Amino acid sequence: QVQLVESGGGLVQAGDSLRLSCAASGHTFRSYAMGWFRQAPGKEREFVATISAMSMFTQYADSVKGRFTISRDDAKNTAYLQMNSLKLEDTAVYYCAAGVFATDDESFASWGRGTQVTVSS
Repeated sequence: QVQLVESGGGLVQAGDSLRLSCAASGHTFRSYAMGWFRQAPGKEREFVATISAMSMFTQYADSVKGRFTISRDDAKNTAYLQMNSLKLEDTAVYYCAAGVFATDDESFASWGRGTQVTVSS
């Protein structure tokens, strides 16, 4: 397993952009697919985006498609989530995870502690 630490969250206004980072420890980072999930208050955790090893494939939730971009830099052991045109409903704690290329959280064995993103009007 890898240890994951998210950063980059904060308070922004609707329409703004934010980039989340997920720093991973260990030399096996490049072999994992990376995912971003989020959990809003009172709601279940939901899939946001995932990227396969070697950045060959990406997949997004319909709610963020066209606004969010997932990427990774294996040389830096870091995954990113670029979030543009943020909406109020994007407010949530965002978690990064390492595992296999999938959209269900059971497929990801390692999780960070999360970073808060709050979008205000």
